[in-house]
Amino acid sequence: MAFESLTDKLQNVFKGLRGKGRLTEDDVRAALKEVKMALLEADVNFRVVKQFVKTVEERAVGQDVMNGLNPGQMVVKIVNEEMIALMGSETTEIALQPGKAVTVLMMAGLQGAGKTTACAKIAGKLKQKGKKPLLAACDIYRPAAVEQLQINGKKTDTDVFAMGTDHKPVEIAKEAIAYAEKNGHNVVILDTAGRLHVDEDMMAELKEIKENVAVHQTLLVVDAMTGQDAVNVAKEFDEKVGIDGVVLTKMDGDTRGGAALSIRAVTGRPILYVGMGEKLSDMEQFYPDRMANRILGMGDVLTLIEKAQENIDLDEERGREMVGRMKKGKFDFEDYLESMKQMRNMGGLSGILGMLPGLGIRSADIESMVDEKQLKHMEAIVLSMTRQERQNPKLLNPQRKHRIAKGAGVDIAVVNRFLKQFEQSQKMMKQVGGGKRGRGLFGGFPGMGGGKFPF
Repeated sequence: MAFESLTDKLQNVFKGLRGKGRLTEDDVRAALKEVKMALLEADVNFRVVKQFVKTVEERAVGQDVMNGLNPGQMVVKIVNEEMIALMGSETTEIALQPGKAVTVLMMAGLQGAGKTTACAKIAGKLKQKGKKPLLAACDIYRPAAVEQLQINGKKTDTDVFAMGTDHKPVEIAKEAIAYAEKNGHNVVILDTAGRLHVDEDMMAELKEIKENVAVHQTLLVVDAMTGQDAVNVAKEFDEKVGIDGVVLTKMDGDTRGGAALSIRAVTGRPILYVGMGEKLSDMEQFYPDRMANRILGMGDVLTLIEKAQENIDLDEERGREMVGRMKKGKFDFEDYLESMKQMRNMGGLSGILGMLPGLGIRSADIESMVDEKQLKHMEAIVLSMTRQERQNPKLLNPQRKHRIAKGAGVDIAVVNRFLKQFEQSQKMMKQVGGGKRGRGLFGGFPGMGGGKFPF
């Protein structure tokens, strides 16, 4: 995940600050030196880091902070505020035309940044807001680009306008807008061609479209994994074509996150969306304050709530029924499968834990605590049971267990261990539901606080 290394390093720095009763200016400067190194290692632009550290230091060594009751926490608060300011302070929305007027968005970017997929993801987001988008296939060079857009359009139930590869992109754009006006579409998203690097042909094509079509917003799609290159590309596109906002893709990958912290400061253009996964639903609106909280290890509860609202498809009655069963310790394997499905929709257990503040879990430790491979084995065990067995585990005699182990491709000992853990968890849920003081909610799950999550 993005920022893991940076988050862990910053948490270690701030842990040292919070542990001190009083802070000296030397303490603050030493801590900020570590912050500076952590940001540079995360591939944040050097000039941005230099200005950031200078601003934080000027605020942090002031009298109000140094003489305060908890100066360590005040320094963390200042870092958080300046990081939010660095990324734009306020959330920026795509500027849409009023009423029924058609908004034209031109998507630009280099090849391999995930532009075509980002088009479909943004179309899905706009549909959630009540808009009727139209995807226009203007990339006539890349093999299967038109087909890829059509496939993604079908997945998000979004119409796609295509004229093949024998027409100029500017002609396709004009016809797409005319089609949108006739058919009640109020947003047109132009998927333009990318290149392996910034070149004059690509820039000329984008300029031609902007000169002949009323493009309301030009959005640049950049790959977060390219670090400083992403910032340089954004700067060059802005200078040559003019961009209104940035979409950062692959933020869930093995990226150091420097692009997210540098783009606004270097280009002056806001980040609008961040791609957090391969699924078409894995596109998040960019909130500078939430991203700063994630970077500093403070969690991101608001995004977690939004993910739950978007992805959890349990109706209210079923939800209340499940909660009631959990409280009574009657949570069965049918409920388990349902909860696994919902958890997967929200990014998996590791993704959820990464957004929860106050657990004292470092991001580097989450991977070792959550064994996704083991989770799949557990699910395979449950799926190898009959419906009756899932609803009534007492039916599981040795013969049935052997059948289940064979079906799941695991040893019988794994099945027995899982059943025992599940039984213990049922008892824990009953304790929590009944208000009895136990080891706490997470302590009740085998593996929490000392090993891996079994489920």
